[in-house]
Amino acid sequence: MKTFSQKASEINREWWVIDASTLPLGKLAVVIADKLMGKSKVTYTPHIDGGDYVVVVNAKNLVVTGNKMLDKKYYRHSGYPGGLKELRLEEVIEKDPSRAIKEAVKGMLPKNKLAPERLKRLRVFDGAEHNHTAQNPKEIK
Repeated sequence: MKTFSQKASEINREWWVIDASTLPLGKLAVVIADKLMGKSKVTYTPHIDGGDYVVVVNAKNLVVTGNKMLDKKYYRHSGYPGGLKELRLEEVIEKDPSRAIKEAVKGMLPKNKLAPERLKRLRVFDGAEHNHTAQNPKEIK
């Protein structure tokens, strides 16, 4: 029996759509990262980027449990002394709902050369409408 190794020419990408208002943020990020990496496929090969496209709708209706809306913080630094900025999850969702989902998914992906390309295949929309209906995405339950 031989070990299967997928080649770049054999990649078959599918489109998936998921509603952000159905799962909590962490569980949503796990499902999305799994699809972006292609781990749910039988042809999964760690060094080949064989994942799928994922469309997330209803990002503004993001669900979190507990007191995370006030306690969870997002940090960024300008590079200058005293340049640390912090925003609560509540403020991030109000300003740009897609940022919270993208940050969570980015944290779930392996830190390697394939991560940027995988993140490019993630499309996040604030409302229930998206412009990828031509790709006939399948719904993730």
